[in-house]
Amino acid sequence: MPRRISKNDVTQSDLFGVFAALSWNVPVSKRIYHVLTTLVAIIATISYFALASGDGEAYNCATVRDAHEHAPDTFHEVCRQVYWVRYVDWALTTPLLLLQLSLLAGIDGAHTLMAIVANVIMILTGMFSAFGTEGTAQTWGWYAISCISYLFVIWHVALHGSRMVGNKGAGVSRLFGSLGLFTFLVWTAYPIVWGIVNGAHKPSIDTEIMIYAVLDFLAKPVFGAWLLLSHRAIQETTIDLTGWWSHGLAAEGRIRIGDEE
Repeated sequence: MPRRISKNDVTQSDLFGVFAALSWNVPVSKRIYHVLTTLVAIIATISYFALASGDGEAYNCATVRDAHEHAPDTFHEVCRQVYWVRYVDWALTTPLLLLQLSLLAGIDGAHTLMAIVANVIMILTGMFSAFGTEGTAQTWGWYAISCISYLFVIWHVALHGSRMVGNKGAGVSRLFGSLGLFTFLVWTAYPIVWGIVNGAHKPSIDTEIMIYAVLDFLAKPVFGAWLLLSHRAIQETTIDLTGWWSHGLAAEGRIRIGDEE
């Protein structure tokens, strides 16, 4: 049955319009944070619309044995909804969030790429774990790989970034430290919630949806608003991208008859 669109769905759809509006008076060459933040909000809005309309879900079923003292054992199936669209959302948006932190700190391309790849592995193995058979390596083996991948993300972005950001001034260092700590505290809550929800099956599906909605709101709109407002106030955070990003390739590769070689 389709779920009623929640306040969080409406809030995220409103916010991507706000983020886009904030970039109108910013030159294209300096809009990288605005573009990435708007893309995160758009993807999250589509994801939550899918959840609200009843799409993007599947069932993970397990057969449970019921033991009886004076009768043969019986079996029944226990099924739990798995919202796979949530993992698609995370696989697309979290790399963009990491890219923003990497650009803010001035992290080199090699560490940024490794962090993004480790992040995608973390999300995908988390999804594999959610569809795994309960009590087997399919569940907890994939979960362990996901957590290990998360440690690689922390190393490449948080630890390496804290060393790199010092070259960009005290203001940027404080902003990166605050945003990075906030982000990784929120992100650390996800595997804890996953272990309780998918591992122990304690809360209801509705409670699970509410918990993840709060975490997503903190990790995406709150992060984006914090970054963009701070970016306006701290000049050293500006990244000026020229060339293809700002002007395209219209002037590249033209053949001019009569030009000297």
